[in-house]
Amino acid sequence: MSTAKHQSKIALVTGGSRGIGKSIALNIAKRGVDVILTYNNNPEQGHAVANEINNNGGKAVALKLDTAEVGSFGDFVSHVSDLLKKTWDRENFDYLVNNAGIAQRTLIKDTTEEVFDQLVNVNFKGVFFLTQKLIPLIVDGGHVINISSALARFSLPGVAVYGALKAAVEGLTRYFAKEYADRKIRVNTVAPGAIDTEFGGGKGDESHRQQIAAMTALGRLGEANDIGLFVASLLSDDSRFVNAQRIEVGGGIFI
Repeated sequence: MSTAKHQSKIALVTGGSRGIGKSIALNIAKRGVDVILTYNNNPEQGHAVANEINNNGGKAVALKLDTAEVGSFGDFVSHVSDLLKKTWDRENFDYLVNNAGIAQRTLIKDTTEEVFDQLVNVNFKGVFFLTQKLIPLIVDGGHVINISSALARFSLPGVAVYGALKAAVEGLTRYFAKEYADRKIRVNTVAPGAIDTEFGGGKGDESHRQQIAAMTALGRLGEANDIGLFVASLLSDDSRFVNAQRIEVGGGIFI
């Protein structure tokens, strides 16, 4: 009888301390995947998510990462490599979820170069170079998921740069899938629709939220768990032949 120890899958989720990223981390952990999650400005939230996973029988670690600071990625990758060896006795991990992002509602006429550069650094440049530097640590046959937005498909005033950058990430997804096909690494995009955490979340105008819900075929705003559950399922072997795709999870918004 074999006594080989089962090796858990490991996922790295950026921006995993709140909202969609938190839901992704919690839902993949429920499926038995260990988690390295990152936070930026709020270590308490990051460690709280890791503790929740650990307290429920999983294994998770929270690390600080500012995805706008490309110069820090080398040290971050070294930290991840050391963590994998010390915590999991592994030299690699299985899944990368590029979730960290920022949005800013600014009309084109009011967009400054500073705002533009900040959005580019987090939402595109950071995704490109973090994936580039982490992919040597991803197992052959692994999976990368980039979180985009339905705003890459339709246009609303005030989010031109954000929407354009998410469209760029969707194009980048296909190129990563092409160039790493020899390692059988799948790369897909998940594009959330109007999610409550991003479209007011109780802080915005209720009439606006109701208007957006009315433009969605299922008649409601999405919840973070709508995305977290889907990403967890997409990472499973049930989706093993899905590659280089953009999948919108938006309840049928603006169809």
